[in-house]
Amino acid sequence: MPPISDIRNIGIIAHIDAGKTTLSERMLFYSRKIHRMGEVHDGAATMDYMPEEQERGITITSACTSCQWREKMINLIDTPGHVDFTIEVERSLRVLDGAVGVFCAVGGVEPQSETVWRQSEHFAVPKIAFVNKMDRLGADFEAALEAIRRRLQTNAVAVTAPLGQGESFAGVLDLISGETLTFDPADQGRTVLRVPFSPREATLAAPWRETLLEKLAEADDKFLELWMEGSFSREDVRAALRRATLSRALTPVLCGSALRNAGVQPVLDAVCDYLPSPLDVPAPVGRDVQGREEAVEPDPDAPPVALVFKVLMENGRKLSFLRLYAGQIREGDSLRNVTRKSDDRVGRIFRLHADRREQLESASAGEIAAVVGLRTAHTGETYAARARELVLESIEAYAPVLTLALEPRNADEGKTLDEALARYVEEDPTFQVSLDDDSGTRMISGMGELHLDVLLERMRREYGISPRAGQPQVVLRETVRREAEAEAVFDKELGKEHHQGAVALRVAPLPRHTGNQVTVGDFLPADPQEARKILPPALLQAALDGVRDGLQSGELTGWPLVDVAVTLTNVERREGLTTIPGCHMAAGQALREALSKAAPVALEPVMRVEINVPEDFLGPAISLFTAAGGKVEDLEDHAGRKLLRGTAPLRRLFGFSTSLRSATQGRAGLMLAFDRFDLP
Repeated sequence: MPPISDIRNIGIIAHIDAGKTTLSERMLFYSRKIHRMGEVHDGAATMDYMPEEQERGITITSACTSCQWREKMINLIDTPGHVDFTIEVERSLRVLDGAVGVFCAVGGVEPQSETVWRQSEHFAVPKIAFVNKMDRLGADFEAALEAIRRRLQTNAVAVTAPLGQGESFAGVLDLISGETLTFDPADQGRTVLRVPFSPREATLAAPWRETLLEKLAEADDKFLELWMEGSFSREDVRAALRRATLSRALTPVLCGSALRNAGVQPVLDAVCDYLPSPLDVPAPVGRDVQGREEAVEPDPDAPPVALVFKVLMENGRKLSFLRLYAGQIREGDSLRNVTRKSDDRVGRIFRLHADRREQLESASAGEIAAVVGLRTAHTGETYAARARELVLESIEAYAPVLTLALEPRNADEGKTLDEALARYVEEDPTFQVSLDDDSGTRMISGMGELHLDVLLERMRREYGISPRAGQPQVVLRETVRREAEAEAVFDKELGKEHHQGAVALRVAPLPRHTGNQVTVGDFLPADPQEARKILPPALLQAALDGVRDGLQSGELTGWPLVDVAVTLTNVERREGLTTIPGCHMAAGQALREALSKAAPVALEPVMRVEINVPEDFLGPAISLFTAAGGKVEDLEDHAGRKLLRGTAPLRRLFGFSTSLRSATQGRAGLMLAFDRFDLP
């Protein structure tokens, strides 16, 4: 087991088709984890092990592996680039210490690049960047670097520069060591030839190196002194660059062509030199049962604390992916699911290599491992020793935007369908299932057409069923446009018991994206003791729960309500008559009545749209976009093409990609990402 200081937990993040999986494959090959490189376009990449990934040539699920480079243990997660699988990126970034952002030298910063970079900034993840595909026609390292600075708002600085671009790309210039690096094609780039700069190469590298040193002096006071004195070594530059990267003051940028086996070893060196170990990042904060905060330091001798960041179901058993923040776990240990207040026993422990596993005797602080036996585990939950019941911040789930009706072809298929859906819900926090009691139809909701299409494909492959699917329907939300008040009295027998409750409340609209607020008005005394005499806490809580439950289903659409403020203005107690169920039911009735008076309105998903199109086809592209209800927000030149950005309602975008391809002879690129729920 390596020292914690020698562990690097990193992720590869980028837009779809930037070359993440190809880069991962080369990193594994050069570190001798694998002995033959598989290619994405051949469906043979190690990290794309699902049949759906191999057929489509995209990454769908984040794959974990580990390798060693320069005595450092690198735990590597290759994440998807498609927006439909953004939860895979989110939950990976939550447990990683550093990341490598991959960018295309031709396309530069593309839409999903911005999304995943923003996600990584949310978790304060230090990053390095790799400008890939330097051998492609139209490659422009300087333009890509400028796009990284401008669109990602990051202080990016080149630490390697290309020797030639496009067809003339021949190697990389190491701006720190002053050497030209070329990669021997005879052994697939495994041999790196290092030669001091020639006069021509020194001239090419000079402005890049000068910029690197200037930016480093601005970002690091210790290096500034050395720079002013004019006496510093390569080690001084690397040490300063590490400090600046860990503080996120600078982002080192490297370049190369992963497919042509050029420039990958410097990325591995940069991972070891500049990205953090678990000791170099702020310790996560957990909360104990009293709500007190405690930092979880990466101490292997402390009681264990771990976060579940992914769950897979295999033959009816759960495989839980854990990031261990403190302590050690061994087979047979009892751990507490602090989130659910239940105890589970650790079965076997594995280090993962895509779909293959290496069994471990134990896992220690700072490591990523997979564990069998945690029966109650779900994504985002915390496991800890009973002596240290801390809850770590959970992983945010995304609201689905698209719904599809599924109908089994017969009763037997219905049972298998329910089994498959239960498994996928367990594994994927962005996938939801509900049952229409009247028709028996299963309603599945996900992040987009590709997301649901992949799940249906998995169902056919893994379970041998092909349920009938309806037309996709957008997921809606509901809100109100004005204030309204209502009161309701519930007075009925339920079963053999009589229940009574009386509740008055007020609803009001809130600004968009605020969420719901449920509060208690000033009808009770401020003194808690006096308030309890008038209304027991259990009755007040029942009324609040009735309101919160009622907000899950609006009167207009049946979908949840958002951005609504609800204030309880009175909960009446009648001695000997008022009951908890009565208060709950009365609150629900009062809420429905108030909502009907408050001008309810449906909100539908609005998507961020980015269209990359040759200038000759810009007119037809804009016409199609505006006809689909789109609003153009920005138009710029990008790599010799036009880049159109805007928003459009998802409901109007069904079939849009097909129409766009037809109108532009297949030469337009389209990216959609969920932006918000808003008025049509």
